Amino acid sequence: MARRTPGEGRVQALALVSTTAPLVVLVAALGTRVGAWPVEIGYDLLTMRAGWYLAFLGAAAAIGALLLSFRQFRKLGPLALVAVLVAGATLGGFAWQKARQAGGAAENVSTDLDEVPGFGDLGDQRRGQGPGPAVGPEACPGALPVMRQIAPTAAIHALEQAGFTLRGAGVGRADGSREGFWFGFDHDAVIRIRPGRTDIRVAARDHRPHGGEACRLATAISETLRSAG
Repeated sequence: MARRTPGEGRVQALALVSTTAPLVVLVAALGTRVGAWPVEIGYDLLTMRAGWYLAFLGAAAAIGALLLSFRQFRKLGPLALVAVLVAGATLGGFAWQKARQAGGAAENVSTDLDEVPGFGDLGDQRRGQGPGPAVGPEACPGALPVMRQIAPTAAIHALEQAGFTLRGAGVGRADGSREGFWFGFDHDAVIRIRPGRTDIRVAARDHRPHGGEACRLATAISETLRSAG
């Protein structure tokens, strides 16, 4: 059995450190989804704070592993390069997500700011610290009203196409909710149908930035409705 050299052990240890951040994020997401801890721990603390700092630590460890591998590059180089790729992708992913969150529109988008459609059927589920006042097309250019009365079936189809689960529908409105995959963040949508005009509102249930997800969803619903016959 081949004996492991000190240099090999250090490279392996540093390569392991480079994977810490993505592993912490994975555990944080799974734990949040199964209810092991609240989103304040899984997302706010473990992912966006601890994971962010660990991503820098992982990048430094990967660079260290690469430098130490030069003397035995044929043997240790592949592991060091994998560590660099993992750490670089992790740090890049965090940087992209933070930039996306900072540049996204408010997570409360309405095509009518004078009479914002409500989520009256949700009751207590939308109480607490929400995403703030609604913004309109000036902040989310794709969130446009449909200047005609849409059929309820078209409203239902638009919600389902955008990934929402239907909560209820009638002659004057259709309501849906959408749960995010990783941490279970909820967005709610309502399509309000009136003679001559159909309005859309999409809003997150929490105060966190989601990279303009509400704008993206409202835009998708608006495009589907405006293209409906």
